[in-house]
Amino acid sequence: GFYRRAWNRQGRNGGSPVQKRLFLIDGNSLINRAFYALPPLTNASGEPTNAVYGLTQMLFRLREDYSPDQILVTFDVSGPTFRHDQFEEYKANRKGMPDDLRSQIPVMKELLDKLGINRLELQGYEADDLLGTVAKQGESEGYEVFIVTGDRDAFQLISSRTSVLFTKRGITETELVNEETLRKNYGLTPSQAIDLKGL
Repeated sequence: GFYRRAWNRQGRNGGSPVQKRLFLIDGNSLINRAFYALPPLTNASGEPTNAVYGLTQMLFRLREDYSPDQILVTFDVSGPTFRHDQFEEYKANRKGMPDDLRSQIPVMKELLDKLGINRLELQGYEADDLLGTVAKQGESEGYEVFIVTGDRDAFQLISSRTSVLFTKRGITETELVNEETLRKNYGLTPSQAIDLKGL
């Protein structure tokens, strides 16, 4: 599999198992949100740390609130993806990542490694491609899957076993979106989310 056990949890009645929970974190989405949501912070050497701090706080809050059995953080890899092969102008007008944010990505990855939280990145694919793949794998292995992201594209991945924990404002305000709330609040089924984004 893509992930190994991290941050185990016990059942609520003294060790009896409850449904396993897999949390998939869109690292690029959340670190970007943390960077813009928090004031500039630096370490003793003057290096920026606000995005690392924000994403770390989110991870600890998820651990406390949801007791996940597994956590996996996905990241984009610099360079073209298969979409660029299909459409040369893909994201051509998107602004580049600020240097103060870019410098925090390797620090965040090192911190995740030290915390024992698995991360996944693959050349030629975006973080959300990996989220979708692992979400389906997690479902097939019996997990209740939660995708944590600020990207509404993830709504197409919602199913009876997969929900999206959508970050609405910065990283502090979240909305749990499942099949029922997607229909109630957005008037969509997961497959219709694809059509809406396409339009």
